[in-house]
Amino acid sequence: MSGHWGKLLRINLDDNEVKTEELSDSFLRRYVGGAGFTGRILYEEVGAEVDPLSPENKLIMAPGLLLGPKVPTASKTAFGFKSPLTGGYGKAIVGGWIGDRLKKAGYDVLVIEGKAKEPSVVVIEDDEVKIESAEDLWGMDTHETGEALKERYGKVKTAVIGPAGEKLSKISMIECDERQAGRGGPGAVMGSKNLKGIAIEGTKDYPVYDQEKLDELNSKFRKETVEQGKTDMDLGTGSAIHPLNVEIGAFPSKNWEAGYFKEAYEKLDDPQEGRIELDPNVWVEKYRDGRRPCPYCTKPCSQFFVAEDTPYGDIAIDGPEYETQYSLGGCCGVEDVEAVTKANEICDKLGIDTISAGVTVAWAMEAYEKGLLELDDMELNFGNAHAMIEAVRQMGDKEGELGELLFNGVKEAAETLGKGSEKFAIHIKGMEPPGYEARGMFGMGLALAVAPRGADHLTSCEYALDYGGSFWHFEDYARDDIVSKGFPLKCMEDLMMLYDMTGMCKFSRGIFLDKPLLKLINAITGWNMSIGELLTAGERGHNLAKAYNVREGFSREDDILPDRVMKEEVPYGPNKGRKIPRRELEMALDRYYTARGWDLEGVPTKAKLQVLDLEDVADEVGSTKQ
Repeated sequence: MSGHWGKLLRINLDDNEVKTEELSDSFLRRYVGGAGFTGRILYEEVGAEVDPLSPENKLIMAPGLLLGPKVPTASKTAFGFKSPLTGGYGKAIVGGWIGDRLKKAGYDVLVIEGKAKEPSVVVIEDDEVKIESAEDLWGMDTHETGEALKERYGKVKTAVIGPAGEKLSKISMIECDERQAGRGGPGAVMGSKNLKGIAIEGTKDYPVYDQEKLDELNSKFRKETVEQGKTDMDLGTGSAIHPLNVEIGAFPSKNWEAGYFKEAYEKLDDPQEGRIELDPNVWVEKYRDGRRPCPYCTKPCSQFFVAEDTPYGDIAIDGPEYETQYSLGGCCGVEDVEAVTKANEICDKLGIDTISAGVTVAWAMEAYEKGLLELDDMELNFGNAHAMIEAVRQMGDKEGELGELLFNGVKEAAETLGKGSEKFAIHIKGMEPPGYEARGMFGMGLALAVAPRGADHLTSCEYALDYGGSFWHFEDYARDDIVSKGFPLKCMEDLMMLYDMTGMCKFSRGIFLDKPLLKLINAITGWNMSIGELLTAGERGHNLAKAYNVREGFSREDDILPDRVMKEEVPYGPNKGRKIPRRELEMALDRYYTARGWDLEGVPTKAKLQVLDLEDVADEVGSTKQ
């Protein structure tokens, strides 16, 4: 067998049972790796009756197929789980070394189930697997925990939670050696299992079908990614902040009031040419202290940020990347990059997702300014950097009334506070959105509405089309029209699912499209797979994710945009006067569902699922409507 080991490692924390299971050739080929594996196992083993924070939920970890044999920018690992945040399909993708080490330990998938009787850590060192006490680590932040595990077990790579995960925050994440599996609350799943961390060391040679061909492809793609990285990654992921503000109007600011950070740009002599402090064109040269890239990365986005004696204390953290510059910066009205990075550091150490954290604090700021949220010890206004940092800290520690209120994200906070604050709670399916204002990027608006894991940009990377106007097979793409986006979005989702199956970084999407991915897969596996079979695998994975949500009771009504996007016109900036009316979204949903082969309620048809070799899923949730 090449490309896979054909092995699943299952660990039951109830009784410390460890066993290895064989994976069939048909399973490996149909689901490829990564999110394909986690999605299939999640569907089979975690049903609609399971509470996301119960022992019956499972944490499933699967490296992408291309991890291991030094494929440029292939470093992504999928975590699958039932999401505590949305109650539906959970997927968190992370870079770093943890998946590479699991692969080299001889496993394609790790499934952790049950609940340990005391705080524990799972340790995998090739064929030796053990569960040991971690009581002395409980309460440590993520960085302290990772360091302690390395001191204890040597050259391991780690996946750990912080205090937020221990306390079961629904926006808590898993820290993987300075990379984060952030979305949907996977940290709470670990915390609910009394699992403080996973430590892995693998030393086995990875099985490759045609090493000579793979070496040839790696050499070619290494040159291409290095060259591409010189232009689009030198400043990290935030290099597009300026055009997203002044040209497109899609940088969400002040809790999605608009897609233009007006307060920051008004300070500039020339807003069209000048740069705000959040822009890496301004801060990278001053603060970057080298890079700490993911394994095998040849176009690193990493910007290790170091600052001493700031008004917020010393700072040393990898980041902030674009989504954090948006969520803790523009969305909160905070321009000070030192403040944003300090909040980023607090999130990483306490173990909460920066996107969810920032959007939740931004909601609290609006509630405070409108007199709906009363605070005795804090003026939580937009733009108050010190208050933003303190709110993040209290949230991650679940400290005081404010920390209790914000601890589980914006949807639950708004439901708790009430008073009409639900109207400006920005989320979809319970998940806070990424930094692409839908009224400036209508294609992203549709993508955010329909993504199975909640408001999510990486399910489709539709922003590549909205931002550039052309990508892959699509040209002359108008970002101010939502109705025509159904078929392009369907194709982008299928392609991006392949990235999550193979472990390829989506910042390399301009190079690794369907044909390059196919060449790499065939060289590693010897499958002789066709383009049609490859794209069908991506479509299969996406349909499986959708089917999971259908079984959980999600419907067309959940494929929606926040009220602010549909009912309020943008008050200023490049998109002044725009909104996405509900009727236009409904028309777009009709076309998208049709392009997908689903019924008009958004349910995959039996015929579509059967074509995708998902017969059992077709029998359980498939629609017979036309």
